[in-house]
This record gives sequence, structure tokens and C-alpha cells, in this order.
Amino acid sequence: MTDSLISCLSVDPDVAAAVERIGPCRLRGDDGQEPYDALLRAIAGQQLHGAAARRIFGRLCLLGPASSEDGPPPVPEALLAFPEDALRACGLSASKQAAMRGVAQARLEGLVPTRLEASRLEDEDLIQRLITLRGVGRWTVEMILMFTLGRPDVMPVDDFGVREGWRRIKRLDTAPRPKDLKTETLRFSPHRSALAWYCWRVAEEGKKTAPNTLTG
Repeated sequence: MTDSLISCLSVDPDVAAAVERIGPCRLRGDDGQEPYDALLRAIAGQQLHGAAARRIFGRLCLLGPASSEDGPPPVPEALLAFPEDALRACGLSASKQAAMRGVAQARLEGLVPTRLEASRLEDEDLIQRLITLRGVGRWTVEMILMFTLGRPDVMPVDDFGVREGWRRIKRLDTAPRPKDLKTETLRFSPHRSALAWYCWRVAEEGKKTAPNTLTG
């Protein structure tokens, strides 16, 4: 952890106590994927648990250029050319197929940026650009900002785990409303991604289930 991050999170004694208890931030800020790949992975995993989501995305990646479950997924031109049966065999519903084809078309048209192109765009610009796609909401883009593009100042206020973690950190009776959480955490800028990571860890404390494979 950098001195800047430690100093920023230490401005609040409750947050500082959580940091001390949990230890150094292990946020994975750059998974090496292109935004196109990350969007397909996110769509594949919607409404599924981690293992099932990974299996379905792995089957899709077997259709990609490396023919490997480890990726990458098919390029846009190939994805658009696959028949419905081939994608259904991967475990993709009709709605997920339509969302993925929309992402592929948007990549060809330049709406979905490359990593280099994304580096020139502000967080909110990327969010507003990508939520126009079918099956892609704000939370999905925020996860890509945090875990694919390594953006350090993202606070996903609609995330249940983040809200629950903040409730526990501040010993509140109920989880804060998203707009209240946004206001309360502005003072932790530019390190709100790390703060969100600590909220997830606090929300998981005492649970017997394994940590979330994305946010862990």
C-alpha cells in the first residue's frame, strides 16, 4: 500500500480500524483483458455463481482464436458469424447471445474502446458510453473500470456488498442509500476503489462461503 493510500483511508478512524484488521489492500487492478473481452465475460456471468459463470465463459473462449478455456473469446467478426446453436451449446441464453452480439457490433463500430482508447476517457465518460449497450449496466462498467482498467477512484454505490460493508464499518442500523454513500465517501477520493475493496472484505467477515472471485 502506498503512503498516499494509507493516509487517505486513515482520515476516518472506523475505516482505519478496518484497514488495520484486514491488512494491506490486495485489489487486483488490471486483469490484462481488453474491454471487449471483459464485457463478454460480464455478460456470460450475469445471474450466475462464480464457478458456473467461469465454465460458460470458458466454453465461449474455446471458440476463440486460441481454442482455450483461458481465452481470449472469439473476435467480434467471428462472434457475429456463429450460429445460435453454437452459442447455446456454450450455455448462453438467447438474451445473453443478443447482448454479446451487440457488444461485438459495438466493438466493430468503435463504441467499445480498446484499452488504449479507454485510457484517454474519463471514468464517467466510459460509463455513459457503455451503458447504452444491451445487458450492460453501470455496475458492470464500474467492475471493468476497477478490475480491467485499474481505475483507482471508483465507488460502486449500488453494490450490495459495498453498502453492507460500509454499514458494518460505521456500525449503522441499515445500509446507506446509494446517494448517501456516494456523498459520504467523496472524501476518500482518489482512492475509492481501495475503499470499496475494504467494504467487500468487511461484508464477508464471519461468512463461511469463499470470497467473491471477482472482488476478492
